[in-house]
Amino acid sequence: MAEERTTVVLGVTGCIAAYKACEVARELARADVRVKAVMTEAATHFIGPLTLRTLTGEPVVTSLWDDATASRVFHVSLAEEADVFAIVPCTANVMAKLAGGVADDMLTTAALATEAPLVIAPAMNTHMWRDEATRANLAVLRERGAVVVEPASGELACGDVGEGRLAPVADIVEAILAEVRRARDLAGVRVLVTAGPTYEPIDPVRFIGNRSSGKTGYLIAEEAARRGAEVTLVSGPTTLPDPFGCTTVRVQTAEEMSAAAMRAYAAADAVVATAAVSDLRPAASEARKIKKDDAPASLALERTPDILGEMAAQKGERVLIGFAAESEDVIANARGKLERKNLDLVVGNDITEAGLGFGSDRNRVVLVSREAAVEAPVQSKRAIARTVCDALAGEMQKKRAATPTDTPEEESR
Repeated sequence: MAEERTTVVLGVTGCIAAYKACEVARELARADVRVKAVMTEAATHFIGPLTLRTLTGEPVVTSLWDDATASRVFHVSLAEEADVFAIVPCTANVMAKLAGGVADDMLTTAALATEAPLVIAPAMNTHMWRDEATRANLAVLRERGAVVVEPASGELACGDVGEGRLAPVADIVEAILAEVRRARDLAGVRVLVTAGPTYEPIDPVRFIGNRSSGKTGYLIAEEAARRGAEVTLVSGPTTLPDPFGCTTVRVQTAEEMSAAAMRAYAAADAVVATAAVSDLRPAASEARKIKKDDAPASLALERTPDILGEMAAQKGERVLIGFAAESEDVIANARGKLERKNLDLVVGNDITEAGLGFGSDRNRVVLVSREAAVEAPVQSKRAIARTVCDALAGEMQKKRAATPTDTPEEESR
């Protein structure tokens, strides 16, 4: 059975560089990528839809009403078809719309609805590129995980000389193809993600827990699903919605998380254990609320199940990635956890850095393997999810390469 072609939705906006979108479409088609073009009304003043239709072999969308008779909502179905969503060229106006969540035409509506990675290649006048509003919009899009192919410097159509010229077609195509490769690099992999805190009850009101929001784990689960993985997310108590494309199992305690995770583990090829599981719980939990006057001066505690340790004992050919939230010696402690639990990778972070980690949308992590410790800069948790899934895909590739697939021929027949 032939492998399904990857689909790139190629957005084209109203800019003198719009003609280069034709070259991008042609190169993507040569790479056996299915290209579906969507143009803003302004873009049609620079190139005709027929040109892109000829190059891609697909209908070209120019309006929200182009397929009004379709059985599905058109902008949603187009967004769902995309494995990668690219906008070449991307004007300052469309960048502002994307950053602000404005959806007033087919391109911006589909871009807002898609779950696919976004690649943008900006092109505009130098002064527009340098403007504070443009820089702020660009920062917002990067924070959300957009891949930006930076414009080049040179002579512009208006006669100015400076940055803002559309990047070379080869650079744009390579950036899109890198996302195409990434879009399916976990296809067929069954991934178990644990996320969030656990709450260990003292009584029906009080509990022992921690500050984990679960954001990183949820974003990793969503990113892995986008990249083709079959994802089961086992989550402690959070206020986050279930991530798209994942089977989500919600639990409260470490005991419940252990049971749910081990059920999913039997079929898993890989585990990303981001959950901040409580290490201790009350030795006894009261069925009724403890009145203040009756509260004991101390609590007897006992250890909770070591979920990752139990998984490591049954590791087999699985890839195991753990997390280590530390207040000191992050790399040394992460490496200790790596060795102690026979993990393939540990993602460490320093919980003492102000404004990062628990409850924040940003963090600074270090990826510790047996070969190296790679420190990443402060970045959004969405970007961290992407980094972790890149590492997971790399580990899966190494496992596959090390596993013999050829069946020896029989010595006699």
